[in-house]
Amino acid sequence: MPPTSRTPAADVPDTPAEAPDVLSAPLVVEFPFTRSLGPVQSAFLTGLRERVVLGVRTGDGRVLVPPVEYDPVTAEEIRDLVEVGSAGTVTTWAWNSAPRRNQPLDTPFAWVLVRLDGAGTDLLHALDAPGPDAVRTGMRVRVRWAAERTGAITDIACFEPYELYESYEDRVTQEAAPHSGEFTDPVTGITAPARLDYTYSPGRAQSRYLAALAGRRTVGERCPSCRKVYVPPRGACPTCGVATRDQVEVGPKGTVTTFCIVNIKAKNLDIDVPYVYAHIALDGADLALHARIGGIPYDEVRMGLRVEPVWRGDGRYPDHYRPTGEPDAAYDSYKELV
Repeated sequence: MPPTSRTPAADVPDTPAEAPDVLSAPLVVEFPFTRSLGPVQSAFLTGLRERVVLGVRTGDGRVLVPPVEYDPVTAEEIRDLVEVGSAGTVTTWAWNSAPRRNQPLDTPFAWVLVRLDGAGTDLLHALDAPGPDAVRTGMRVRVRWAAERTGAITDIACFEPYELYESYEDRVTQEAAPHSGEFTDPVTGITAPARLDYTYSPGRAQSRYLAALAGRRTVGERCPSCRKVYVPPRGACPTCGVATRDQVEVGPKGTVTTFCIVNIKAKNLDIDVPYVYAHIALDGADLALHARIGGIPYDEVRMGLRVEPVWRGDGRYPDHYRPTGEPDAAYDSYKELV
């Protein structure tokens, strides 16, 4: 007969010797994605490659730089491209004394909003200046073009002071001029990086969980009120709101509660597609964790499949889960964890 319930968790003595120091590690969350460009953004970025700054004129005559495809006031589609100057006026600024990785300059600089000649809106970029005393609202600046340009906002390396005129009032600015937006070999798509670097500290509960995994054991924590066992442990019961400290060992076997078939290969992940990622309720746990399913064709994975962990070498966590060969679990035994 198929199993109707999961094996209960086993209590684990909680002694100070088994409570490791809280761990911490650098963590990077990165989501680079590729996007296509419409005619307006394509013209703008291709123009930067060619040392031309383009804006777009709205129905009431405003010139927006950077250009957008729809009027932010009326929502009207706008395609009337115009060329503006590569020099402009600082409207406001802030000093950056400690540049971070991948910022425009690696020495202290000013973030500035610049109203380019002929534009009606401001462009945000970096100003290369020797110090905050050299920056002021109303100062004239010009684009410093990157030596190598590819059709990106970074084709503007930064702005630099441009004291061509004796005073702000005496300046002669360039008017916006119509532009076709046509270039040879236009830029039609970009890869937009999104990255977050931070130090992650899992806390005492998850530190104990990770230490147990290193010994090829899976340990959760039981709520003293509702008696549910949470894996991975969170240090507190999300249902009752009380602290959890009683450690219990669960698994190693479990039941697939639900799953998905992955058909798109992730960058830097050496797994052939398609493959299956599933929620697995380990025996004795009251919360399903997620893991990859292997050792079975992807189209044979199913809800209720009984699985066990597979470890690789000195890995600190299971590489994947595989079928145990046991009969499938009855739906009633895991329906609350789907």
